[in-house]
Amino acid sequence: MNRNQVRILEEQDVLDALTLTGAVSAVESALINGFDPSSDPQRGVVDVSAGQLLIMPSRTGTAVGVKIAAVAPGNPSSGLPRIQATYLMYDAQTLRLSGVIDGTALTSLRTPAVSIAAVKPALERYHGGDVGVVVFGAGPQARGHVSALRECTPLGIGEVTFVVRSPCRVPDTDLRGDRLMSVEDPALEAAIRKAQVIVCATTARTPLFKSELLRGDVSVIAVGAHESDAREVDSQLVARAQVVVEDVATALREAGDVIMAINEGAIAAGALIPMTQVVRREHVLDPTRPVFFKSSGMSWEDLVVAEAVFDADHRAGEDAD
Repeated sequence: MNRNQVRILEEQDVLDALTLTGAVSAVESALINGFDPSSDPQRGVVDVSAGQLLIMPSRTGTAVGVKIAAVAPGNPSSGLPRIQATYLMYDAQTLRLSGVIDGTALTSLRTPAVSIAAVKPALERYHGGDVGVVVFGAGPQARGHVSALRECTPLGIGEVTFVVRSPCRVPDTDLRGDRLMSVEDPALEAAIRKAQVIVCATTARTPLFKSELLRGDVSVIAVGAHESDAREVDSQLVARAQVVVEDVATALREAGDVIMAINEGAIAAGALIPMTQVVRREHVLDPTRPVFFKSSGMSWEDLVVAEAVFDADHRAGEDAD
């Protein structure tokens, strides 16, 4: 393939090019090799009549890119995705457009990859037996996190319970044999008490469960919101947990789970742990305390995974030649 040609990668191209494990490695490598998330440009938010446009630019030493995501809250009622996105990759030296990628597929790949990279050291505490997982939500991000837990960690994943408001709307084919439960199911409390891993991937604006139910060594991942007034977990969890964030300044600006807990006196901003320190093993997590990873999604994450996708696709093309 002519390297001057603009490459266009659609959804299946992304899935064929890079595994979840490869995406986790791309995130880890960027941080281990010195990338500083605090240098990432702040995302732009443009309100439009149907929702929002998110403009997420970033740059590394080898690439420049920007994701444009359209968030339309009313779409699911019409059978359309809530979030649709396009990613544009540019040559770092000339700023020539070098590639266009399906941004929705990219987001579905990078979000669980970031979560796994951030909590992998915490997951090492679970030895023997099968790890129980409760997932709030059953959309692409919810299912993607379960796939990442299964494919990218050494854990034996046992029972997985997806928790939703309307189970009748979730096709059986989406769950691949895992359990589906309503938020009103009396058995939910027992499932939460038992789970070692909780994933929150919803559009909820208020806490999804009472954190007093959680085990002392639970790992909680929340990826559903990037707004200062929306949260999926309560302040009691934030007060108990070791709170890991992508970047402290970004969390203080966008992560409602963190911002509201700070405002309620549950935690001080200085107690937040940047995921870079966890990935580099510079901060050792206490295995006896809960770990809470709050992600609001940052532009650098899309860029490093997009670069890995394009590199893998290029290698595959060369092999085919």
